[in-house]
Amino acid sequence: MVQYPEMALPDDPKLAQNITHFARALRRAGLAIGTGRVIDAIRAVAVVGFTQKADFFWTLHACFVSKPEEHLIFAQLFRLYWRDPEYLEQMMSFLRPMVRGTQEERAAAPAEKRAAEALLDGEERPLPPQPDSDDEIEIDIDATQTASAEERLRTLDFELMSVAEMNAAKAVLAKLALPVPPLLSRRTERLAGTLPDWQTTMRNAMRKGGEVTDFATKRRRIRYPNLVVLCDISGSMSQYSRAVLHFVHAVSNRQGQGWAQVHAFTFGTRLTNITRHLRRRDVDVALAAAGTEAQDWEGGTRIGACLHDFNRDWSRRVMGQGAVVLLITDGLDRDTDHDLGREMERLRLSSRQLIWLNPLLRWDGFAPKAKGIMQMLPHCSSFRAGHNIASLAGLANALSRPDDTGEKARLLARM
Repeated sequence: MVQYPEMALPDDPKLAQNITHFARALRRAGLAIGTGRVIDAIRAVAVVGFTQKADFFWTLHACFVSKPEEHLIFAQLFRLYWRDPEYLEQMMSFLRPMVRGTQEERAAAPAEKRAAEALLDGEERPLPPQPDSDDEIEIDIDATQTASAEERLRTLDFELMSVAEMNAAKAVLAKLALPVPPLLSRRTERLAGTLPDWQTTMRNAMRKGGEVTDFATKRRRIRYPNLVVLCDISGSMSQYSRAVLHFVHAVSNRQGQGWAQVHAFTFGTRLTNITRHLRRRDVDVALAAAGTEAQDWEGGTRIGACLHDFNRDWSRRVMGQGAVVLLITDGLDRDTDHDLGREMERLRLSSRQLIWLNPLLRWDGFAPKAKGIMQMLPHCSSFRAGHNIASLAGLANALSRPDDTGEKARLLARM
């Protein structure tokens, strides 16, 4: 066991207690923090000091954060816990509705609701007392248009979900199906059909002295396409890509949906093939292995370079026989070395159908003004939102109706 030297702390070390409580909140938010890390954090703060907030932030960050995707949770918890004690009341408003009084409506920032849930840890506070009034207040609530909890979960943005809501969303995503209609092959099989089988007919006639007694028929074989998923795991797409990969894992491991094979790739600053990891039955083990394989989680975005690598190294291997490509990215490309429009065109010509899911479509005022989006949009078959469960469930319509272009036509008109 590691022996730590004695620390010169005061008799009543409130700072050490606060760091311990902060570590417990991080653990409830999903970070893997044990007693050893807490001790290391207290020792590190004692060495670095508590005079500069930035030094204090990065000292705790070095002790508690071990994965890129944990940075946002840590930053929100640090801001809420160490900056303003009155934030507790604001965080309570994220977790339960206000029955009395009015307050300014503000949507929770990404990961803020999860941070609030971790700090409160189920704490409930009574509503502030209201002044006595002789007038009786009657509250009439019309619940005719109230959506159920499940319906609300289906339309809730992945980025604004709490820990409990994300766990519930993952359970729903694991049950979603993505069936694909079969394709007619040019090859035929000797079964009852509408196509004449002259070879079989003449062979049977030769066995009977040249007399044709029956007319054989055949039909075209049925085959199923491959599904190729290209998922953006850059910093702006982290929360959405995790939900999509849960959905892709369910599609990969569910029988009877029709896909010949499911291939999955992640990209940020480089392209990573995670197909073999998603074939594991346990989704947590599969995504943990995929995260270990892909070293560019929550990094930058080089869409053009990654699509170039896919078209050069993987297209001939996985895009045969009319594969359907599912591209999940916000289109905010920072790569200037490759022609993104040309790579998208090559990807579209190699696929039977190219469906682009973009979480930015959740905004009503979205317009294709970014250079990357303007280069990519003309080459996709369908352009759809991909920010909640309902948008992923709607993929079945895009597969069954190839003429459904989603929002492509409307946005092309605004370019």
